Amino acid sequence: MTNTAPNLLVSFRQADESDLTELVRLRDAAAQWQIEHGIDQWKPGELGPSHFRARLHGGEVWIAALGPEGPTVGAWELWWDDPAAWGQQPPIAGYVHRLMTDRETAPPGAGRIMLSEAERRISDSGRAMCRLDCLADNTRLRRYYEDAGYTVVGEQPSKSGDGGKTYGVTLLEKQFCAE
Repeated sequence: MTNTAPNLLVSFRQADESDLTELVRLRDAAAQWQIEHGIDQWKPGELGPSHFRARLHGGEVWIAALGPEGPTVGAWELWWDDPAAWGQQPPIAGYVHRLMTDRETAPPGAGRIMLSEAERRISDSGRAMCRLDCLADNTRLRRYYEDAGYTVVGEQPSKSGDGGKTYGVTLLEKQFCAE
């Protein structure tokens, strides 16, 4: 599947075991960028190949590249449930996690293109909305999602995350138009 924007062709493919090193590199680079910009969310080295291997088997991980053979511009995880943040829910949504762009190769707008592709996949599955979360105090990311059409629908003050950490998150969702 490809998406186009002015002068931009991004292709998508589902990640596999051969992508584990690239996924860790993307995550660590995104974490380093956050630190350099005063965002206290991700830390380099937090998630290794075992995390992404588990996500490959327990959900979907997607790679975005410039063109079919071009460099990687980003990745994201697509989950079909998220009880840690949202509790038990009926199967009406897909959940986007770890939306990551490569600051060296991703052109402006690549994050939104990847988010739109995730939304398309969710909608094509018959689900009515995309849900995601961000740290409650990450106003920059919250604003990014709101600008992309997401609405804050709540707070989860004690989400259990990777490594047994507990933290507060803002819950956001975007409903798809009925066709």
